[in-house]
Amino acid sequence: MFRTSLAAFGLVMIAALPAHAAICSGSGEGLSYSFNLGLGAPMSEDAQNQFDLMNLRRLGVDATRVERWGGCLRAFVRKPEGGEEMQYFEPGTYRRVQ
Repeated sequence: MFRTSLAAFGLVMIAALPAHAAICSGSGEGLSYSFNLGLGAPMSEDAQNQFDLMNLRRLGVDATRVERWGGCLRAFVRKPEGGEEMQYFEPGTYRRVQ
């Protein structure tokens, strides 16, 4: 009984996912950056976000902020007519994901 309920719950959760959810594999071709402080300490989340924001801006993306989300980079990008929209990019390659 418990397995059936758990399986049904899992199917409901999968069906509830948005059809337009971005999936990032990290294996895209294109420009790739890597960064290492060389001290053995990993970059903080805030430092990584700032680094990604800088690289997206360098590539011409008018982003106001960037964060790691679901294996992707979620960027909040200014629209020419005003406002912002979320756009998703591959970490490392900065290739836009639809």
